[in-house]
Amino acid sequence: MTTPLDRRTFLRAAAIGVGSGSLLRPSQIEAAPAARAANEICVFTKPLQSLSFDDLAGKIAELGFDGLEAPIRVGGHIEPAAVPDQLPGMVEALKKRGLNITVMTSSINDPADPLTERILATASKLGIKRYRMQYLRYDQNQPIQKQLDEWRPRMRNLAAMNKQFGITAVYQNHAGDGMLGSALWDLQRVLDGIPADQIGVAYDIRHATVEGGMSWPVTFRMIQPHVDTVYVKDFMWEQEKPKNVPLGEGRVSSTFFKMLAETGFKGPISLHEEYLDHRKPELVPQHLAAMKQDFATLKGWLREAGMLGG
Repeated sequence: MTTPLDRRTFLRAAAIGVGSGSLLRPSQIEAAPAARAANEICVFTKPLQSLSFDDLAGKIAELGFDGLEAPIRVGGHIEPAAVPDQLPGMVEALKKRGLNITVMTSSINDPADPLTERILATASKLGIKRYRMQYLRYDQNQPIQKQLDEWRPRMRNLAAMNKQFGITAVYQNHAGDGMLGSALWDLQRVLDGIPADQIGVAYDIRHATVEGGMSWPVTFRMIQPHVDTVYVKDFMWEQEKPKNVPLGEGRVSSTFFKMLAETGFKGPISLHEEYLDHRKPELVPQHLAAMKQDFATLKGWLREAGMLGG
């Protein structure tokens, strides 16, 4: 019986064969495996929420990703209250295709919320290793330092809960003046003293470049000890506002991955395709094609940085 991994290998090899005018024999497929990154590479599936779990798993496997970053949050693949009932089915569908939920994107940021413990307990039992937190937003009418001081105990309590369940939270830096982590120094202060395997950073190079301009390497080096996961997407400036574009067509520099390689980073890399409208189910084929294109660009950057092996 063909395993999910064997099928993914066959699909990649068959695609190569079609492009060259001939199909590879099984012996040739085994002799020429696809290049693999040392880091687990997943894709954010927000644009694919209209698909069933089985269809989702099939599409992501055919693209060649190791796993997915799944929106398990309000408005996502699974609503928070339905996690105990529905998440096992999703994990099982992915497992059949040799995939896993690399990052569970959640609505969690408060350990006192009754749903938090239920969701983390379920995710932990299913073998999910990390989840992305919901953003914390500043009250612009309150002193910034006061809010940072108030968030620290909440983070420590959430870290303790994560340790209990053997799961890691990651907090994504996001561009804009309203959310904790935009400048990165504020996130570093809140996470100071918390082990990265309890709460780490989902370092988003797109948002870091928007906020940091030419100085993003400085803030990256500052936050690097906390980095657990890396998010990849691109943008360009349009009328003084950032506009999402295909990877490699914007301001994000591939040199970031050379810096990342120098740190010995072993965590997952999550590809985000956000330049097509994720609210339109009829665009799923276009999203899949865009993900395939961006994945090829990402692998090229990883190869240049020495992070992609044969």
